[in-house]
Amino acid sequence: MFLFSVLLFFVFACLGAWLALFPAGRDVVVQSMSMIGKRIGRGLSGGYRQGTRQAAHASRSAGGGLLRALSFLRRRYLLVLSVLVLLTVPPMLALVLSGRNMLGGFDSDDHAVNDQVADLLKGEQLAAPEPLPPLVFTTAEVTMVRPMLDGANRNWQLLDPDFAQRLLLVFKIMKETHGYDMAILEGYRSPERQNALAAAGPSVTNAKAFQSYHQFGLAADCAFLRDGKLLISEKDPWAMRGYRLYGEAAESVGLHWGGRWTMMDFGHTELRVSGTVRK
Repeated sequence: MFLFSVLLFFVFACLGAWLALFPAGRDVVVQSMSMIGKRIGRGLSGGYRQGTRQAAHASRSAGGGLLRALSFLRRRYLLVLSVLVLLTVPPMLALVLSGRNMLGGFDSDDHAVNDQVADLLKGEQLAAPEPLPPLVFTTAEVTMVRPMLDGANRNWQLLDPDFAQRLLLVFKIMKETHGYDMAILEGYRSPERQNALAAAGPSVTNAKAFQSYHQFGLAADCAFLRDGKLLISEKDPWAMRGYRLYGEAAESVGLHWGGRWTMMDFGHTELRVSGTVRK
């Protein structure tokens, strides 16, 4: 449907440009419409012979107008070429880049899942960690980075079971292999909260209700625990090393990592399911 809309826009834009730039073209259209109207009128009144002569005259006039248009086209080919570029490049560029936005949720790229990891996903069902005290998420350091975090939902039971197991496996890898303790900042997000975050500005999110995998329990924002405190800062070298390892671990279990987006979101991971989110 999108391609059809682009094509339709292109056709009408070319027609409009032709009528706007070529007086001969406008003459052809006007004369043709006039002759058609006269021919219909004369046909209704029985003037068949005169209508035939008039049609022949209109055909000659149209042919002359077409020759004039072709002559103008040869003289102004650079102008016509520029108009065609201006009309075609923007919609084609929008089509090519339509999947490259900060949401990162509308392309079908899949990361290869490690065979060892795939076996783990089929086996043991990992249990969600015990919830952290609410005060952990409302310290001055955390509020400065995520001011609306106090209203976030961190219930693992509201996440998609497949996504939850993959994310728990990432937590296990980060702990046992790299020595990082992790915590979920926000998992499921209601449509109302999604719209509230979008209203806070593009620095928070550009996604409105049902444009994010959070609404389907297929996304989560996570951070690190150090000495019992949440660390979300991107300025801390230890945290940035952790985000890189977190991204690698997430992609190894088939998740998409927000650190690869144009507007990077290092703590975000999601399990993309075709046809879930809407543009």
